[in-house]
Amino acid sequence: MNTFLMILVRTGIALPIGGLTWIVSLLGYDVSFPLSVVYGLGASTASYFITDGIIKHQVQTRQGLSRKEYKFIQSELKTANEKISRLNKYVFSIRHFSSFKQRIDLMRVTKKIYRLTKEEPRRFYKAEKFYYSHLDSLVEISEKYAMLSAQPRKNKALQATLNETRRTLDQLSRTVEDDLHDILSDDIDDLHFELDVVKHISKKDDSETLDEGRRPK
Repeated sequence: MNTFLMILVRTGIALPIGGLTWIVSLLGYDVSFPLSVVYGLGASTASYFITDGIIKHQVQTRQGLSRKEYKFIQSELKTANEKISRLNKYVFSIRHFSSFKQRIDLMRVTKKIYRLTKEEPRRFYKAEKFYYSHLDSLVEISEKYAMLSAQPRKNKALQATLNETRRTLDQLSRTVEDDLHDILSDDIDDLHFELDVVKHISKKDDSETLDEGRRPK
């Protein structure tokens, strides 16, 4: 489930329960106003975290993950999100106008992989190369490139290093695109299967329509 939607659901359940508890305790049980507020806040907080636990359990069940696996993946995603934030900072501090679009595309694909994994944690296992290798390489190279490109005076050796680094980043960008394709491979296969089924049904319907048209009336 989308992170924003999860927060919306938890809040949408917690606030009414907290408000109802406050009103009932204040009017129905003649509790003092400050204490009724405490009851309301307590009920709201408890409802929020109970709902959070239920949603996470449903996600784990639907994704076919154990509680341990789910917690591990969430921990890895938290670390990855910090790396992506650093990557975004370095990538857009690079002073090279002609590669700007390439860097935008790189961040778009990187964030797409993260978002897909966040929404469907089981995809993490298809993205292990990205999270354990390619993302680290991107962050490290982008950091060094941003630092070198910021130098006011560039000699031939430095310019050659920058050119080589740009080529490496370009290769890594294509590698990350392959990572995204690997993550989506099951979806692509499912779509091809569904398209084949639709084509088969369509041909069958056309054949039956043609046969009916040939029958004598």
